[in-house]
Amino acid sequence: MIVAEDSALLREGLVKLLTEAGIEVVGETGDCEGLLQMVADRAPEVVMLDIRMPPSHTDEGIRVAAGLRERFPGVGVLLLSQYVETGGPLRALAASPRGFGYLLKERVADFGELHDALVRVAAGESVIDSQVVARLLGRKRSDSAVDELTDREREVLAVMAEGRSNEAITRCLAISGKTLETHIRSIFTKFGLEPDTQYHRRVQAVITYLRV
Repeated sequence: MIVAEDSALLREGLVKLLTEAGIEVVGETGDCEGLLQMVADRAPEVVMLDIRMPPSHTDEGIRVAAGLRERFPGVGVLLLSQYVETGGPLRALAASPRGFGYLLKERVADFGELHDALVRVAAGESVIDSQVVARLLGRKRSDSAVDELTDREREVLAVMAEGRSNEAITRCLAISGKTLETHIRSIFTKFGLEPDTQYHRRVQAVITYLRV
């Protein structure tokens, strides 16, 4: 994988943690310049990329992520952010959710969670930080569609929006697969969305609906 993070201390720490965990780091950089070429040359499975990179520290990471998705659709992208940002990152996710993740930097402290996110993104799944999902579900909407959900449906939506598979959701909420499918159908009916057998498309629809 490649680590793109402008903080040298954090970048070096990440590389050390990843290497010690047996993950091959084929490149690292403190800015976005030349990152696309590095990916072309070294063919990583995943690029871990800070959202706010030099020179402006605004949305360079998001823009480079879009370029990565266009040129290298088979390479997973895991965005990291210091703050909960529900605009650009989720627009990027909704446009192409497969192999795309978005985590808060504080998750780095829990290497197990970070490792799980990397594995899932490399496998083509989508990963959304639970705090981001909570912010989306909690914000006020003029159409109040989320308010029509039952408590259990909100729980299902929250875990589903994190990019979890149906099997993972049933384990997390201790419900059967049949019950889960019933909840999912109800959520999409209330949202006016057509259900889809591919869960990452369901995530895309949910994130598209909930995003800013």
